[in-house]
Amino acid sequence: MLFNKLKHWPYGVIHHKEYYRLISSGFVHGSWIHLLINMFVFWQFGEIVELYYQQIFGPVLGRVFYLLLFLITIVFADMSTLYKHRDNPNYAAVGASGAVSGIVFVYILFEPWNMLYLYMVIPIPGIVAGIAYLAYSSWAAKNSRDNIDHDAHFYGALFGIIFTILLKPSLAIHFWNRLIELPF
Repeated sequence: MLFNKLKHWPYGVIHHKEYYRLISSGFVHGSWIHLLINMFVFWQFGEIVELYYQQIFGPVLGRVFYLLLFLITIVFADMSTLYKHRDNPNYAAVGASGAVSGIVFVYILFEPWNMLYLYMVIPIPGIVAGIAYLAYSSWAAKNSRDNIDHDAHFYGALFGIIFTILLKPSLAIHFWNRLIELPF
């Protein structure tokens, strides 16, 4: 089955040299709900981040860097579980959640005080939601038994920020300046 051939299977990557799984796993999902949630969040934040990238790097290079952000974050988000489960033939994961987390955190890098809406109702400043999300993802990676790759969420979020700052280091100062300009 194609789904099984494409999923993130660390054992297959390490022992069978199936490196393509590091990218292909971001394009298969465990359910329609999983896919719809990822695509909704990607749609909400992706267009804004892409526009920021185009403003910073120009229309062509901005789109190229944005595409690289998404694709490389898929790979980097899986590195922790690749290492952790390299000898476990029973572990597998799917989805673009790590890359989508990276996109959301790049948005937070640009707009730390903009409100994000938990369950589309509860307003929370992006920086507060981001810190809470990282704390929860870290905790869940160690304690949860829900078959969700929380490591991918955590490391995808961090990599999105790191990738963007590596492309334009002055964005770290921009973020700090936006952070200290308290909106209240």
